Amino acid sequence: MNKNKLWKFVFWLGPFFLVAGLTVGLISEKWGTIPLLLLITGLVICCLWVLGKSQKSKWWQKRSTQSGTNAVIATLSVLVILGFINFLGSRYHLRLDLTDTQLFTLSPQSKELVSNLPQPMKVWLFSREQNSGDRELLDNYQRQSKQFKFEYIDPQLRPGLAEKFGVKDYGEVYLEFQEKRQLVQVISENQRLSEIQLTTRLQQITSSKTAKVYFLQGHGEHPLTAIKGAISQAIQGLTDKNFTTSPLNLAEQPQVPDDAAVIVIAGPQKELLTGEVTALQAYLNRGGNLLLMINPNTDPKIDPILKDWGVRLDNRLVIDTSGESMQLGPAAILVTEYGQHPITKDFGNNISVYPLTRPLQIDPVPDIESMVLLKTKPYPSSWAESDQKSEKLEFNEGQDLKGPLTLGVALTRKLSTSPTPIPTTSPTPIPTTSPIPVPTTSPNPVPTNSPTPIPTTSPIPTPTTSPNLTKESRLVVFGNSNFAVDGLFEQQLNGDVFLNSVSWLSQQDDQLLSIRPKEPKNRRIVISTLQANLLTISAVFLLPLIGLLMGFIVWWKRR
Repeated sequence: MNKNKLWKFVFWLGPFFLVAGLTVGLISEKWGTIPLLLLITGLVICCLWVLGKSQKSKWWQKRSTQSGTNAVIATLSVLVILGFINFLGSRYHLRLDLTDTQLFTLSPQSKELVSNLPQPMKVWLFSREQNSGDRELLDNYQRQSKQFKFEYIDPQLRPGLAEKFGVKDYGEVYLEFQEKRQLVQVISENQRLSEIQLTTRLQQITSSKTAKVYFLQGHGEHPLTAIKGAISQAIQGLTDKNFTTSPLNLAEQPQVPDDAAVIVIAGPQKELLTGEVTALQAYLNRGGNLLLMINPNTDPKIDPILKDWGVRLDNRLVIDTSGESMQLGPAAILVTEYGQHPITKDFGNNISVYPLTRPLQIDPVPDIESMVLLKTKPYPSSWAESDQKSEKLEFNEGQDLKGPLTLGVALTRKLSTSPTPIPTTSPTPIPTTSPIPVPTTSPNPVPTNSPTPIPTTSPIPTPTTSPNLTKESRLVVFGNSNFAVDGLFEQQLNGDVFLNSVSWLSQQDDQLLSIRPKEPKNRRIVISTLQANLLTISAVFLLPLIGLLMGFIVWWKRR
């Protein structure tokens, strides 16, 4: 009896040590020597107790033991499978977003930006309440990279941290990257965290480069401020992507500024002066970048520029009948086919709209690479109409041009700079003539390590040349400018076409060319008071009455 009591006492020591080891490890969050020693001791005691019991009773030979063992193995197998599924679920996140605009999925631009974070970044949300929608958005960002972190802070509980960021009110959201801090937005019950705001600020705080974009003015181009026909939304979009914008009038200054990364000519209505065209050509020849958006029925007299690049503006008007189902006129072009270019590579079959556009024709030019950006559907869905005054638009063989038609093109030209001589001696100039004749040989020649003798009659030391430096000049041409005006800029992919074009032209490798985040669409139904009353009557009285009548009819037939 004493031995049995001793064995029972030893057995209870095993679970005790196991529980103690687990408790110490979980509370301290450090699995050091003490918790591991307790766990190992408890496990050894339990194993010894099982071996002792098995030698005494030979319980493993009993049928009940075998049945129990099978049950235990089956249970452990299920637990292992469930644990493995949970591990895969936490490691590999798979979601299916069935919303129209992929509202609960990060845009490709956000994913690419977060996944390429070079250093840790943290989002600080100074708010008492944690909105589930905001947390879901931040979790989506965090799934893309371990470098992305976020934390909710109550400013009253941590006033020092709030003062460090300069928090003035509840709901302020800040980004912290390296030593830089930037306000993202102020959230509230009516204003939740926006992917557009967060991605925009994230791109700004991680980018150390700024590019200057000039908009040519003075020829009836689209205004830059928020008035009718302006492109102020496009200007704001460039500002959000860390560009700086300024108007440019080449009639006042004869040369394009040296800090110009991109020149944009958006919808000129009048002719450019010869000197302006010459200045733009010189700008392109020294490695500049130009975006041309030329509307139909206009002639800005820029043919010398286009001819150098092999682009011709067709004077016909593009007609597209595929938009009739969406109640669009035949001159409003819906584009769903894009070229495999960095500007449009992520567009897929999404839609962009171009009202009143002209086709472009591309001629091959040596040393110029061209890629079509936008294409219309094949004939008979689209064609280029020559008789624009006709009340009935139909294709005329021999006069009109069959689709598919090119509406936008991107071109690249390599520019090789001339070799720069690097003198091997002092840069002090040596006179070409000397009052004292210099003999061609010296009576006491000085030996040199060079196998080639250097003549003493040469007035300038033999230079060595640096390798050719290759620059690149870029040009993007669209047969329409109205797709970027206020109102249409936010429609479908119109804004992405414009912003991606400027980003590619700026030749900044860290600029992301993709689809921007989308805001949720307002799908509320606006109805009149009469319509609301009719819906109420239908829901409260009419539908129940119909159900009651159908039940009465069924009862009457069975009766």
